Amino acid sequence: MNKRPLVSIVVPFYNEEGAVIGFHETITGALANLTQFDFEFICINDGSSDNTLDELLECVACDPRYVVLELSRNFGKEAAMSAGIDQAKGECVIPIDADLQDPPALIAQMLVEWQKGAEVVLAKRIDRSTDSYAKRTSALMFYRLHNALSNLKIPENVGDFRLMDRIVVDALKQLPERQRFMKGLFAWLGFRTVTIEYIRDPRANGNSKFTGWKLWNFAIEGITSFSLVPLKVWTYIGALGSLFAFCYASFITIRTLIFGIDVPGYASLLVVMLFFGSLQLMSLGVIGEYIGRIYFESKQRPLYLIRKSYFSKQS
Repeated sequence: MNKRPLVSIVVPFYNEEGAVIGFHETITGALANLTQFDFEFICINDGSSDNTLDELLECVACDPRYVVLELSRNFGKEAAMSAGIDQAKGECVIPIDADLQDPPALIAQMLVEWQKGAEVVLAKRIDRSTDSYAKRTSALMFYRLHNALSNLKIPENVGDFRLMDRIVVDALKQLPERQRFMKGLFAWLGFRTVTIEYIRDPRANGNSKFTGWKLWNFAIEGITSFSLVPLKVWTYIGALGSLFAFCYASFITIRTLIFGIDVPGYASLLVVMLFFGSLQLMSLGVIGEYIGRIYFESKQRPLYLIRKSYFSKQS
């Protein structure tokens, strides 16, 4: 008798009280007919301050397929997802969010493509009308900017919801970055990829944990992780500034030789000084972003710490 393939579902949770049971019921129903597969659910409690852990433990008590990893504090979604992927034992791994905006029913179609030979199955959102206009616009701008600046192209409107074969997961686990931008790491891996499309559902419970400020920092993380263009561009800005300064100095010199010394000009001089001073501070800020990442990588700290693991005694 052939052994049924094990599929690992990885789900980060952060302050999702009230949504855990609904997620459990929804995904259980969506996978009920996939009897040709075995499933394990790796749920990561990313330092929640509410009753998320207690609700997850209820799932462990009633379903032996559930494993809960309690992190020692809130490490962030990228680290939590990495923890789940590291612990997953399946022949393929599917990260999914707990908010159910990415429909679990799509997993069946992903598994069909996987059995056909795909090593990565991407889920692309073709309708994001459930997201706010600001979020849709900022996401579009980020993808366009990132792909313009980086040689690594990230598929637009593709999130963390995807299927990865074990060979892809093992390759991902070889990447040593502490400052992790998972969408970029997924894209960097490559492998044989298939894309399926879906319409994004509204969030089932609660509110998004990504504020505008967090999304901004997330975008900076993505761009600086896979592109040196923000560093290189200051070379060209500096060259243009030097050319402008040389031309302006030549003009002043010639004008002084012809018309003599002209006392007025403090205002224009002040404007020029402030302008180039601001450029210098901006360039230092960009350099600082990269140096900061080198600093954190050099510490070699663990990406996450697991306080305790919970699993059913029946498993």
